[in-house]
Amino acid sequence: MSTATMPARRPALTAKGAATRARIVEAAAALVRQRGAARTSIDEVRAEAQVSASQLYHYFSDKNELIRAVVAHEAAVAVEQQPQLAALDSIESLRSWRDAVVEHAGTRGFHGWSPLGSLASELVDTDPDARAGLVDGFGLWLAPVRAGLVAMRASDALRSDADPDSLAAGLLAALQGGLLISRIHEETTPLEAALDAAITRIESFAPQEAAADAVRRTPASPARASGGTPTSAPRTPLRPRRPLAR
Repeated sequence: MSTATMPARRPALTAKGAATRARIVEAAAALVRQRGAARTSIDEVRAEAQVSASQLYHYFSDKNELIRAVVAHEAAVAVEQQPQLAALDSIESLRSWRDAVVEHAGTRGFHGWSPLGSLASELVDTDPDARAGLVDGFGLWLAPVRAGLVAMRASDALRSDADPDSLAAGLLAALQGGLLISRIHEETTPLEAALDAAITRIESFAPQEAAADAVRRTPASPARASGGTPTSAPRTPLRPRRPLAR
């Protein structure tokens, strides 16, 4: 690669500089969540972060670089909001994580359903340079899930033929797809079904003795434990909501 195409190296940031850069990224992330990347302008970010144009361009050469920083930020936030990911070492812990995700989604009312997923949908076809950042972002999310599955296989909670990479990718795909469909229906049942299917797939790799023991144990979800319908589940088949009459 020639020096003409090498990315410019930025000097190490001081504590004050790092704080300013973080404030810019957080301001941009908040605006992107509300409006999308395409409809968020540099001037709006500058005003929201309360920085001058020269300050903003000191840290980011253009909007594309700023949006890539937002992608990394949203990936880190997604992991921080799911502390259960650091303790995945059993099927029970996967179910506990599942219940926390469902509860969080329902509490938020599906607003800001998945900032990283939204960015991926918007940027993957319009900003080829952002693809690597998206891969890294989802990789940050996948890493603790994969690590937990590797630990489960090492402790014989999963058989040796379990593939942590494939199972982790399937779980994350179920999460993102479930969030999207649940957002459309404004209801958590699709998310619950998607995550349950992915966890059942993982559990299918448990040794027979462990699988039988897991069935005997009380699941994390009270609704699943009682065999009843989850509190968030609809009493009628899912259907798109009609707009209210004005």
